[in-house]
Parts: sequence; structure tokens; C-alpha cells
Amino acid sequence: MNIIIYPERKTWAKLVERPRLDVSRLNDTVAEILADVRQRGDKAVMECEERFDHAVLDRLEVTAEEIDEAWRTVGNDLKEAIIMAHDNIRTFHESQRFEGRKVETRPGVTCWQKSVAIESVGLYIPGGTAPLFSTVLMLATPARIAGCRDIVLCTPPDRNGHVHPAILAAARVAGVSRIFKAGGVQAIGAMAYGTETVPKVFKIFGPGNQYVMAAKQQVSLHDVAIDMPAGPSEVCMIADDTADATFVAADLLSQAEHGTDSQVIMITTSERMVELVTAEVERQLNELPRKKIAVKALENSKLIVVANKQEAMDLSNVYAPEHLILQTDDYEALAEKVVNAGSVFLGRYACESAGDYASGTNHTLPTHGYATAYSGVNLDSYCRKITFQHLTPEGVRNIGPAVERMAAAESLDAHKNAMTVRVNSLKQTNWKL
Repeated sequence: MNIIIYPERKTWAKLVERPRLDVSRLNDTVAEILADVRQRGDKAVMECEERFDHAVLDRLEVTAEEIDEAWRTVGNDLKEAIIMAHDNIRTFHESQRFEGRKVETRPGVTCWQKSVAIESVGLYIPGGTAPLFSTVLMLATPARIAGCRDIVLCTPPDRNGHVHPAILAAARVAGVSRIFKAGGVQAIGAMAYGTETVPKVFKIFGPGNQYVMAAKQQVSLHDVAIDMPAGPSEVCMIADDTADATFVAADLLSQAEHGTDSQVIMITTSERMVELVTAEVERQLNELPRKKIAVKALENSKLIVVANKQEAMDLSNVYAPEHLILQTDDYEALAEKVVNAGSVFLGRYACESAGDYASGTNHTLPTHGYATAYSGVNLDSYCRKITFQHLTPEGVRNIGPAVERMAAAESLDAHKNAMTVRVNSLKQTNWKL
């Protein structure tokens, strides 16, 4: 890991830059696959599955029998953990329900909002080196609470054409409507455009590799909404000299094992903590099955010493991390200073893994600095707010003249007339209607 001691503020922006991935070279390939899926539907998707996932499929949709078999296959201990995590995620997201209220902006002018679920949503769950069944819970649970009519899930099969049993078990618990064996760009295209089998959705959620991210961005230009732009996963740890170096190292490595392009940063006020954490990372690293991945990720990572905790928080807010861990004795005070972060973990016992799996918060979060403008997935991600308004004759009398003057000032005469005909009608009845 790279160690930086007391960097000047003018260097901070450069210091916390993420490794830049040039996805422009992927765009042509992604566009070709998307166009093929749009034109040939299921056949194109199945050909892509054979080409990229080496799975020969005779159908895309997972059957009820396959889900039943997966449920029997998953051990009871894991099923219990999935159910508990789902309960906590449901409890947290149910607390986010929107309660609109009617507001009288002027006598006779009443306005309000209603939250309405997106009717059809698509969830993408990556395959690869780890079955992300926890992401099924994170994405499907709030979709079900919001009231989405159709919850469609796409995930790549293995070489034998099977979906990982834990993914199917989590989908059953969380209430997914339909599951399809499709990964990568072809899955995004299938959900964006619809095929003979896969229904078109209105919004796509979920993480993925560079190709999946490029595909999501391309389809979002014209065809479907997406949850957020995304890059590799990341964590920022702020630790003072009261932190437990063993805990700190474990948290850094838990992020580093995500992928070779992950990034971890520790900001500390203690040079001694750098020495302790460096030694502890080395010790724990040798015990990890995914050591090679973590080692590569650590090449992009930094241990930074700053003068005080205010500087630590200022630097973290410049970085805008996906995950922020505050392992300090005054974490509550520092929490008030958080401006840019996806999800924050307070104190020595709140490890990122808790939020990744079972505390109840959502782990689908903005990365690559997008926490400056985006929220993580929440109940609102699956809803639209529709506004309503009602005017009585008194309301027309109160705001009509202002509407007429403003429309005239913008030279929109038809807009002005739409109000004028009402004003004149009511004047003829002495405003008594």
C-alpha cells in the first residue's frame, strides 16, 4: 500500500483520484451485442450465453422446479441467515415509506404528491468469482415493498446451465417474479428491449463488470432508466490512535478482495497506526484464499497521515467514498461532518460486512465519487412521485392574474388564454361557482 504523510491540501484532489478505466474501447462491442439482442431476441441472448458463459441453453427462464431444487440444496444455516438478513433489510426499507400531505399554497389552490411504484424493474446479479445472492436481497426487497408489479432478475448460469442455488433461494425469499439465465451485456439488452421470453422493464438495477456498466449507460440514453453510474467498489477508513489495527486491516482487506480494481484508503492522525495496520494487513493477507485479488487491489490503495481529524473529514469528503468507516473514539461527532459518502459505519464494531449483508441498510451504493450527487439504492429508487393540484374558483381568483402575467411575459399566449377563459367565465358568475 502507498503511504503518504501530511499531504498538502492542494494535492488532495489528485491524491484521491480513482484509477481511470478507458471504457471507450468497449463501446463498439457493447453496442453490437445490444443491437443483436434488440433485433433477434432470445436467440441472440442464448448465442451470447454459449459464447461468453459457455452454457448451452434450451430456454432462458428458470423453472419453478429449479427454484424448488435450489431451496432444498441450500443448507439450513445459510437459509436462516438469508431470511434474517431479508427481515432486517425489509424493516429498514419499510421505514422509508413516503407520506404525502396536501398543502394549500393559496386559498383555493391545493397541491400534493403521491408515491407510485415503477411497474416493472430489472435486477442484474453478476456471476463471476462469487455468487452475489446478498445483492438479490438488497435489490428485490425494496422493490417488493414499493409495490413493483414485475420484478425481473437476470444472472449468468454456470457451464452446466445452472444458476447458483443461493441466488435462487434469495430470490424466492425476497419475492422476485421471474428469473432468467442471462449475463453480461446480453442480459442488460434483454431487459432494456424485451425479448420473446424476457419482459421489457422500465428501470434496471445492479452491479457488474465494465461491459455491464457500459451496457447500462448505453441503454439509459434512450430506452430505460438505470439505478446509478458505477465503478469499482471502494472503502475509506478514518482511524485515530484508539482504533484496533486488527479490525482496521480486516476492513481494508474485506474491500480489497472484491476485485483487482477495488480501492481502499485509510486516513489517520497517527503514524503509529500506519505501522500497525501495515503489519496486520500483511499477516491477514497471507490467510486469504483470494490473496492474489487483494494484493492487486492494494496496489491502488493508500494510507494517508493527516494533521488532525478535521483534515481527515475534509479529505474524506473530497474523496466521496462508497463506504466510509469511522473507527475513532469520537465517531458521533465526526459523523456530523460527513457530507459525501454512500454508507457510513460508526465505531469499532460496525464493519462494512454488516452493511453488505445483514444490518438492514442497502449495499448498492454510488462509487467513483458519485456520492457527491447520488444516493444509494433505497425505497424511493423504485418509486415515482406524481404531483396533483386542484383549483377552486377562489384559487383561480388568487393565482389567475399572476399566471396570465407570467405567460404573457414569456410570449406563450395559449398558456395565458387557458387561464383567461376560466377567469372570464367566473367573472360572469360573480365568482360564485
